[in-house]
Amino acid sequence: MRKIGETYLERGEDVDFMHCSSDNNSLDGVVLKNKRIALIDATSPHVVDPINPGAVDQIIHLGDYWNERGIRENKLAVIETNERIKSLFQYAYNYFAAAGKLYDNMAAMYDTAIERAEIYKLTAAVVGNELAHKELCLNPGSVKKYFASAITPMGITNYIKSLINGYKKVYIISNPVGLCATSLLNIFSESVIYRGFDIELYYCPMKPESKIEHLLVPELGIAFISVNKYHDLEPWEIATDEEGKHNPEIVHIDMNDMLDRRKLEKLENLIESNCDSMDKLICDGIGYLKRAKQEHDYLESFYIPNMDFKKIDELRDEIIAKIG
Repeated sequence: MRKIGETYLERGEDVDFMHCSSDNNSLDGVVLKNKRIALIDATSPHVVDPINPGAVDQIIHLGDYWNERGIRENKLAVIETNERIKSLFQYAYNYFAAAGKLYDNMAAMYDTAIERAEIYKLTAAVVGNELAHKELCLNPGSVKKYFASAITPMGITNYIKSLINGYKKVYIISNPVGLCATSLLNIFSESVIYRGFDIELYYCPMKPESKIEHLLVPELGIAFISVNKYHDLEPWEIATDEEGKHNPEIVHIDMNDMLDRRKLEKLENLIESNCDSMDKLICDGIGYLKRAKQEHDYLESFYIPNMDFKKIDELRDEIIAKIG
């Protein structure tokens, strides 16, 4: 998939690379946006069935290019290694689940000190600045949901910088761990959608069902990026044009300014203690991910010698020719 994606990238196509959280060097998918074509790894743990097989979707079965007899010679080792990998992932997820509970503690503490009126005032000002000239419409925009970061065997990794290439304006929202920018982003996202613009929402890997970390509005060239110690982004990392002609306008929002300091002072020690414990749990969980990755590399050692990579290269060329 990577080679196919890179081929179209070299041709000037807009390509999304979907990275694997279990292996920093692997991909789970490639999206050729202009051609509206996606290639995805549909194997466990993210099994995907074709919706319209043959008519729209095509199944590429790499099992046609392996030496089954050679793999079966290591049947027991393959089964045992897969069992170890499964267990190690479960251990890691248990640590991350415990870390998530501590995050909930901190979020609840910050919630008692947040000045909601300040959030609404700020959001109203941003909506007024960015959308005052846009009318509400009957056909709302669409929402696409992604992750910009992940907890991986190599630690917490993000590709935030790659998302905002070419954007005209970037709001950088600074918020300590536990103080979520979701309420602000929810209000703005709804304001954008009901004016007919499509948006991209990027979720927190610790709270994938509820916590929005970033919001992008491609058509307007506006991005909202939240930063903390786990995923930081400095203005100089965005402003790479020395002459300043192609650099985005950067607006800084500090969520600390929306806190009642008097209320927060009583909770600071508790927040710090929770944060330290959460860091330890995340670190321990990553340790298990590393061990799972080592086992997965061992598992691949049974498959790599039994794959016909020459034929797979020929298949890749056929796919590229078919896509055009």
